[in-house]
Amino acid sequence: MTNPSSGRFLLTSIAFFIVTLVASARAADPLDPNNFTAPIKVACVGDSITFGYNDSPGHSYPDQLQALLGSKWIIKNYGVGGRTLLRKGDAPWWNEQFFKDSHALNPDAVVIMLGTNDGKPQNWVHEDEFYGDYKDLIESFKALPSKPHIWIMRPPPVIDPGGYGIIGKNVDALLPVIDKLAADENVGEIDIHGALMPKPDLIPDRVHPNDAGAAIIAQTVAHAIAK
Repeated sequence: MTNPSSGRFLLTSIAFFIVTLVASARAADPLDPNNFTAPIKVACVGDSITFGYNDSPGHSYPDQLQALLGSKWIIKNYGVGGRTLLRKGDAPWWNEQFFKDSHALNPDAVVIMLGTNDGKPQNWVHEDEFYGDYKDLIESFKALPSKPHIWIMRPPPVIDPGGYGIIGKNVDALLPVIDKLAADENVGEIDIHGALMPKPDLIPDRVHPNDAGAAIIAQTVAHAIAK
């Protein structure tokens, strides 16, 4: 004889699984500017790669993303060179004015690309805290009144033998952590690492993409966040 409670448990489990799938899909869904009464505000959080260290003026990936998406979007660049995701890193992004500014923006969308500088040896000693610190950063944006859609990025590859003290294998080791965070936190994920891995020539100093590399980042982000 079938146990009724087992059947209810199975139905509940299936329902939970379906809800989880729907929620996951919703988290990664691109935004349609036609559903907004004002331009969509996007906070681009990151380090020197977001800032545009190796790019000519006006060609950082947020600049190029703005050009791609047009006037129905407002793209804000909150990238600061050398900054870490780790709170105990040598230069935490958390301590920057941009941390406060990006939250004060009350954005509709947040795109985060951090982790590259966490691959430096002096920061890597704290790598077991990366997951928790990243989760807290995501949660800080989730708590905003605007309830923004959030995407986290797998950062670009660091080409051997690396540069600026950054160890490529350390950054690679963070990729599955970022994958897990995206799943656990029900946020979107954008694979910049995969987009640039076949194009090392676009990362001439082995860490920072050039204008053409930033264009690929912008195109990849636009495809993920915009309808």
